[in-house]
Amino acid sequence: MKFISNLTPPIKFILILLSLSPSGSFSQNASEIIKKADELMRAKSSYTELNMKIIKPNWTREMSMKVWALEPHYALIYITAPARDKGTVTLKRKNEVWNWLPSAQKVIKIPPSMMLQSWMGSDFTNDDLVRESSVINDYTHKIIGEEKIEGYDCYKIQLTPKPDAGVVWSKIITWIAKDSYLQPLTEYYDEENKVVKKFVGSELKTMDGRKIFTHWEMIPVDKPGNKTIMDYNKIQFNIKIDESFFSEQNMKKVR
Repeated sequence: MKFISNLTPPIKFILILLSLSPSGSFSQNASEIIKKADELMRAKSSYTELNMKIIKPNWTREMSMKVWALEPHYALIYITAPARDKGTVTLKRKNEVWNWLPSAQKVIKIPPSMMLQSWMGSDFTNDDLVRESSVINDYTHKIIGEEKIEGYDCYKIQLTPKPDAGVVWSKIITWIAKDSYLQPLTEYYDEENKVVKKFVGSELKTMDGRKIFTHWEMIPVDKPGNKTIMDYNKIQFNIKIDESFFSEQNMKKVR
């Protein structure tokens, strides 16, 4: 899940654009920036504890969870609170997603027809969990400007889907800080070239030796009064974990 594997180390990488022409090499540098930003939000493996707050016009819901991830294909999310949801587990294995519902004592595989539905009532979809690593492989990248966002001097980069990419966005525009590769803002566009949702990062903290944003908001532009907030409480990078951990059997045992 896209909202569950956002893990990244501060990388001291200097990108020099002087003397570069706005041709292939310029585009290649955009891809390097995207890759560094993606690496900043990830690790080969990780363990995360976070709180999620789902805000709707008429109600608010809060959850706490633990997340284990083995990039880029495996993730397991265990809900620890509230009491009525405790023990609920979501498992991602490559392009497939399962839910364990302790109240029903059932493991349910999410069919393709439900991949675009909301995950746990949030502004993230089941598809977000599966496709979180596609920003590098499924898109071409181009620097389209430079702007200051929330005090960060940023590259403004457009991601355009490759012809054979099975993605839902017509384009993505992201702002990446030049000196730290932090992403304070990302916008997702539909086929009509309209912004559908915004992903906003803030509250820079050091966790397990890395400076990362620990407060994230997913804001659907077409749904006023709706947003999903994630606050990271603990992150451990490059933990020892094997593919066998991410199994249907372990969904019922993990704590």
